[in-house]
Amino acid sequence: MGQVKADEGKGTKGAKGSEDSPGVAGVKDAKSGKDEDKLLPRLRRKHPWLDHVIRANEAFTERFGNHYAAAITYFSVLSLVPLLMVGFSVAGFVLAGNDVAMRQLREGIVNSAPEGLGGLFTSIVQAALDSRAGAGILGLLLALYSGLGWMGNLRDALTVQWGQEKPKLPFLSTKVKDLGALAGLGVALAVSFGLTAVGSGLGEFLLELMGLEDAAWARFLLRLGTIVLALAANVLVFLWVLAWLPRKKVAVRNAVRGAVLAAVGFEVLKQVGGVYLSSVLSSPSGALFGSVIGLLVFANLVARFLLFATAWAATAEGNLVTRTVEPPAPAVVRPTVEVRRGGGPGLAVGAFGAGALLAWLAKRRS
Repeated sequence: MGQVKADEGKGTKGAKGSEDSPGVAGVKDAKSGKDEDKLLPRLRRKHPWLDHVIRANEAFTERFGNHYAAAITYFSVLSLVPLLMVGFSVAGFVLAGNDVAMRQLREGIVNSAPEGLGGLFTSIVQAALDSRAGAGILGLLLALYSGLGWMGNLRDALTVQWGQEKPKLPFLSTKVKDLGALAGLGVALAVSFGLTAVGSGLGEFLLELMGLEDAAWARFLLRLGTIVLALAANVLVFLWVLAWLPRKKVAVRNAVRGAVLAAVGFEVLKQVGGVYLSSVLSSPSGALFGSVIGLLVFANLVARFLLFATAWAATAEGNLVTRTVEPPAPAVVRPTVEVRRGGGPGLAVGAFGAGALLAWLAKRRS
């Protein structure tokens, strides 16, 4: 009997345990949920770089980074051919008779695109070269319209991502400044492409001079040096973009880290985009539409990453902008006194007549 009772007790205890298990599981799930909720703040406190990335992403989203990137993408595709046409027209006058420099500039522009877009960029550059002599007034106006729209959206986006208040400027002076910024960016890009092309050509000349043009290790070092030179040129261009293109200039030291991040990210996007486009363009439909879609996607990714790099630089510890909120205007209390006058003699006569009529009717009934 004792053995049976003991077994019954164990069974009862096991039954209670099984009945309580859902509640215990619910408590454990709640505790695990709280632990998960606390995980991200704990990681942010432990890793400052993670906290910085999350703050940058929050700032990018709150400051309409995706919307500005879409506008920049639209005007980038719209203004690509007209701006190249006008740019090569100017370069043709500046570099008149220097076919080597013109060829290096062309190769630098084509090489700046992912491998999958090389053919599209070659055709665009060739079309710009063929039509540069007859650009005319219409081409210049089209380039100005699309280029100013692109530059205006880019400057506004950078201004907002830096946490600055967008100043209210006259229309004409704003467009003149945008035109100057567009010309400055063109010069910076030309210098960047020129440095990359000259560096690559100089490396080839040195390898031939030393008889190492067939050495694999020498070709590898030349390739590595070309990438480093292109990266340094991109850092200078992005530094100019982040520091000088916002409506209010930013200190160069505050934009250095963002420029480095943007330059490295641009090279990564270019390499990854080249691999992706190479696989997409292998199909018949990709060969027909892939280059155009690839150009749109690449322009949008570059625009988003540029704005994110700006938000990342703006949310660094030393670059946080403290906004001064202006106090509201003082409330003005104006008491209103309304004086209502009586109805006058007419109202008194009417009331007397109505009272007399009611009295007469009451007397007649009685």
